[in-house]
Amino acid sequence: MADGNMIDAGLPPPSPPAVSEPEEPYPFWSYTDVAIFTGLALPCLILGSLLVKGVIWLLRLPVHSKALEIVPAQFAGYALLFAALYLLFERAYHRPFWRSLGWTPTRLAFPAIVALGFLLAFVVGLLGALLKTQDVETPMKELFSDRTSVLLLGIFGVTLGPICEELAFRGFLQPLLVRSFGPVLGIVFMAVPFGLLHLAQYAWSWRHGALITVTGIALGLMRHLTGSTRASAIMHGAYNFTFFAAYFSQGRNFPSAW
Repeated sequence: MADGNMIDAGLPPPSPPAVSEPEEPYPFWSYTDVAIFTGLALPCLILGSLLVKGVIWLLRLPVHSKALEIVPAQFAGYALLFAALYLLFERAYHRPFWRSLGWTPTRLAFPAIVALGFLLAFVVGLLGALLKTQDVETPMKELFSDRTSVLLLGIFGVTLGPICEELAFRGFLQPLLVRSFGPVLGIVFMAVPFGLLHLAQYAWSWRHGALITVTGIALGLMRHLTGSTRASAIMHGAYNFTFFAAYFSQGRNFPSAW
């Protein structure tokens, strides 16, 4: 029966074929957003430091070591920086913050991820010995002045520090680089600024920078293969814990990505 006859007979016309909406590309943010995030990093860290100093001054809190001021200041700066990124995702893109940055469950079991973090620390330590990485005087050593400072730095180094760095490098930067250059080059290009960021902590030693870059590549592989920034953060925390424990059990300074 012709279409005209169907209409004349009172039958509804055939519905048009369903058109599926194109999927939005991931990541949905751009290098402009990365530039904004990077530009806000220093002001947020400075503001975080000023806020902590202000609280200490107002409450007349006793500060017996640098770590008791530096660690809260760094955390406050990170909180301000990621709050800005949260607003960007929620208000400008209307996308969830955590899931967008890959903070999702992984099929790889927690003990397996921790074991890989321990293995990574062993491999990096071995590479450091092969490169004849020297023990250098670092700003980190100056913070190990008392038991409270050591405990505070240890907690920050295996929890909040890795979480913030993984969200920034493996969650925010790496997806853009992988989309632009492919997985191999994208992960390597992400690891380079990750290594450069830590150079000042190790007296600008290129050997330490190279080791941390290798660490960044391994963490990037974890993020890419599992699709989970949570997995790379767990691996990062286990890696830091290994070096932290080795430093105080053997009295040596090992290169690590704090």
